[in-house]
Amino acid sequence: MTDFKCPECGYVFSEDAGDEHEGYPPGTSFQSLPDDYVCPDCSVRYKEDFEQI
Repeated sequence: MTDFKCPECGYVFSEDAGDEHEGYPPGTSFQSLPDDYVCPDCSVRYKEDFEQI
């Protein structure tokens, strides 16, 4: 699976790990996140701003 990084604060969403605190279990694909998803750490960047790493 893949990781995606917020270019503003460096938060990384890992598809393998998910983000339990935000309600996304391990195995959640980045593409399945809501279209209005924003970075949970800085709330500055939107889903389309995240960079695949």
